[in-house]
Amino acid sequence: MDDLSTGSLDNLAGLNGNPRFHFTKASVRESRELTRLVGQVDFIYHLAAAVGVELVVNSPVYTIEDNVRGTEEVLAAAAARGVGVLLTSTSEVYGRSDRPQFAEGDDLLIGPPTFGRWSYACSKLLDEFLALAYWREKRLPVVIVRLFNTVGPRQTGRYGMVVPRLIRQALAGEPLTVFGDGRQSRCFCDVSDVVRALVALPALPGAAGEVFNVGSTEEVTIGELAQRVLAATGSRSAVRLVPYDEAYAQGFEDMRRRVPDTTKIRRWLGWQPTQSLDEILRAMVAVERARQGRLANGARR
Repeated sequence: MDDLSTGSLDNLAGLNGNPRFHFTKASVRESRELTRLVGQVDFIYHLAAAVGVELVVNSPVYTIEDNVRGTEEVLAAAAARGVGVLLTSTSEVYGRSDRPQFAEGDDLLIGPPTFGRWSYACSKLLDEFLALAYWREKRLPVVIVRLFNTVGPRQTGRYGMVVPRLIRQALAGEPLTVFGDGRQSRCFCDVSDVVRALVALPALPGAAGEVFNVGSTEEVTIGELAQRVLAATGSRSAVRLVPYDEAYAQGFEDMRRRVPDTTKIRRWLGWQPTQSLDEILRAMVAVERARQGRLANGARR
């Protein structure tokens, strides 16, 4: 179930004709359709949410309402049918914390409401509180996963995702735009590794009511990321620093570091990423090159 607001049916092409796959174009906020579908399933993976820094900053009302109301609808429908839920949350909930790594039990330090950036973090944190309330009060089996910068082939840079944006700029010979001073750091985990964790976690005994970090611990500054994209593409593009006020809005606030402590999921599941950042970049570059080649061939015809 997807409203395709930030997705594409092209990504489902490999499932065409598969009798075990069914797609419904709808929003999780459409309660009647959601209730019908929940009645047909054994488990729910709830990944529906606003995505991308640009969308969050430019459409705060949509972001808050979609995240909170959507999760309310999913949990209510699941509870009515007794169907378990995996809720994907975000590393954004750790906020301004300056810890070297973020662990699931850490205190959270969110910025003030005058900075719209934190609306996304607060909306996802409210989702977590609500999910855990359903577990405690109604015994609805819920597992929460805090994702740290998931990337991979076919990811779009349309809503501010940094890796696909830099790759497309590099392949087009355009300057690579790095926001701020480029010294902010992140950890990027391949989508295939993330999916392994999402599939396995709900089956773990005792996982209901628990929160798990899922992400890579290979830390890289965004400035260094741009250089590694240049190396992966062979591009000679320049790197251009863009002030946050120019990229987003005046008063935008960023997190300087975002590194997960993955001790818990390693202990519970034995999970750890298998793809390095350079391997991820090579795969994403190859897919984007092929996509651009198809577009070019289509235009020549």
